[in-house]
Amino acid sequence: MAKTTRFCYLLLRVLAFGATLSSVIVMATSHETFSFFTVSLEAKYTHSSAFKYFVIANSVVAVYGFLVLFLPSGSFLWQFVIFFDLVFTILLTSSISAALAMAYVGKKGNRYTGWVPVCGQVPKYCHQVTGALASGFIALIMYIILLVHSIYSILPLLQAGKT
Repeated sequence: MAKTTRFCYLLLRVLAFGATLSSVIVMATSHETFSFFTVSLEAKYTHSSAFKYFVIANSVVAVYGFLVLFLPSGSFLWQFVIFFDLVFTILLTSSISAALAMAYVGKKGNRYTGWVPVCGQVPKYCHQVTGALASGFIALIMYIILLVHSIYSILPLLQAGKT
């Protein structure tokens, strides 16, 4: 039973790493140019600070996820994993929230401020951003599951210390 649980935990970590890495790659490669007569519009993730934050946050979490995969099971560093899982889950949540807000404005615009939707002109870019956000959201769900599992596994140790 312990080996099965450990395997599922490791598999979830690998999938979370893959989801964060894929969200970084998809967002970082998202760009498209639209020309209207002599006016050219280029859409890139670097034009939005929210998208840059999304890429940086997911990159940091991907590096963390990669390093945790090679952490020996008996290492004292596992004591800090629950803390870092919490920190990086919060980081993913904030980066996805910021990027989703920008994506919504890009898709729907804001008529009160005069921001027009751009997804009609650069659909490939918007589809890539949507894919990156979906992958980031999947990674967030996996990190929440990992966090709940870490808390669940440490609770018996905390309760044993009280008796």
